[in-house]
Amino acid sequence: MGYPVLIAEDMPDVAADAMAIAFGDFANGYTIAERPDVRVLRDPFSAKPHVLFYATKRVGGAVSDFNAIKLLKFGTA
Repeated sequence: MGYPVLIAEDMPDVAADAMAIAFGDFANGYTIAERPDVRVLRDPFSAKPHVLFYATKRVGGAVSDFNAIKLLKFGTA
């Protein structure tokens, strides 16, 4: 019907009372928040001459428009 189909392993399997299918405009319904900075930490205890670095970045997201995304709940037979 012209809509892209994606399979997400994080969604529950199709079963009774499971919300296993999501449909909607995810570009308008979900917002991803990303901080522009990256933190880098140098490990002072690594064996010389090798140096380990740890990098972290903050990323998050949430539903911003509940009317743009709908979940299909399967009933019992």
